[in-house]
This record gives sequence, structure tokens and C-alpha cells, in this order.
Amino acid sequence: MMAGGDSVLLCAKDGRGVITLTLNRPQAFNSLSEALLGALEREFETIAQDSTARVVVVAASGKAFCAGHDLKEMRASPSNEYYQHLFAQCSGMMLAIQNLPVPIIARVQGTSTAAGCQLVAACDLAVASTEARFAVSGVNLGLFCSTPGVALSRNLGRKAAFEMLVTGEFISAEQALAKGLVNRVAPPNRLDAEVESLVAAIVAKPRVALTLGKKLFYRQIEAGIEAAYADASQTMACNMMDEVALEGVQAFIDKRQPTWRA
Repeated sequence: MMAGGDSVLLCAKDGRGVITLTLNRPQAFNSLSEALLGALEREFETIAQDSTARVVVVAASGKAFCAGHDLKEMRASPSNEYYQHLFAQCSGMMLAIQNLPVPIIARVQGTSTAAGCQLVAACDLAVASTEARFAVSGVNLGLFCSTPGVALSRNLGRKAAFEMLVTGEFISAEQALAKGLVNRVAPPNRLDAEVESLVAAIVAKPRVALTLGKKLFYRQIEAGIEAAYADASQTMACNMMDEVALEGVQAFIDKRQPTWRA
């Protein structure tokens, strides 16, 4: 699938089931306008129903990855009702990422600020260019990045997340890696190769196992330890009864490569 060249979101899918969504508002630093938020959520709804999808990559055109909300658009309609709707729409889009049955990777080539940094944190995985920088900088404008703080505090340690939220200061790609915001960092000319390395590792695994695992991963994070173990035990038992796991274990016993269905 491929959206038109004038679309705020470009969509492409390869033969492996790897779907790339490219934020396409470079002139506005890929800020999350209502149109872009809506386009992302619609694509996630479509992908969730696509049994051939294996991995989603969120990329961006231009120099910036995402500058957060479109502030000009926000100031055009200053009402509590509008802002409630806008932030609920954004939160719904972020939750759609977590609810997607396949892993989603942020390909971060440039600066990510405020809700843009939230988008990186909301993705399951992230690969960043050495030129990328990250900040939740709303506090510099008198607006605490409350919703970005939800995703940020679930990726970074509490003190590291809170420092970013209260100072609004930028961190480098290397600092983001050390703090746990991104998984890998690569020079700009190696960014796509690093993303592909992660993609290839994922598509080589059975989708059913990854789908079960992703759902459990996020459920157990929000649960108490006893409930988390109970849920994880039940999930593993169900997973073990699936034909791909039975084949994988038998192949290990037989000292051969497993033969999985697509």
C-alpha cells in the first residue's frame, strides 16, 4: 500500500509484511497535526486487521523526526473542549501502537521533542541516528509534558524521566541509548542497515509467538508481581500448545532447524 505523495503520512508494505509509515510534514518538522494523528490511527487500525503484517517501521521525512503537537494548530482553537479532544486523540493513537499485534520500530533520523519524543517511547523498539536528539520541552513554554511523561516514565528510570520533564533539556542519541529510550544507535549512513538488522531478526520468528508475547509484555508491566506471573504462566502454556512452539521445541530436540508456517 502507498499513499499519495501529498499525504501527511506515506505508507508502504514489502513482500515480507514489513510496513513502513513515514511522517510526511517536513516543512512543519513532522508535527502531529490532527490530520496526521488521524492518519496514523487509521493505519494502525488497518494493520491490526492484516494477518500478513509482521513489523511496522515509523519513519519521517526531512531533518526532524517529530516536533510534537502542531502548536499553531493548537493556538487556533483555544478551548478546554478542543484540548481535551486533541490530547485524547493523541493518547488513543499512542495506545494503538501498544495494542498493535506486531512489533513497531521507530526509525529516528532527527530531533524528537514533546509528543514526538512520546512517539519514540511509545514504539516497542527504536533505532536512532547519532544526529538524533530528544527532549520533552513543553515545560520551557509553561506546558508540562504530562502525556509524554506516561510513555517516558515507562521507558526510563524515574529520576532520568523526571529530569527530562522538569528541565526540558535535550539528550543525545548516545544518552537516549544509555537511559533506555532507544535500542540502537548508528551513524546516519548506517541507520537503515541497523533498522533492517532488527527487522530481519523479528520477521525470522513466528508471528503467533510475537503477538502473544507483545500483549503479555505490556499487560504484566502494569500488573502486580503475582498477577504478572499468573498471566505469564497462562500465556506460556497457551503458547506451548501452538503448533509453532511444538515444532520449535521438537526441532531443538532433533537438532535441526524448525519448519514454521508463514
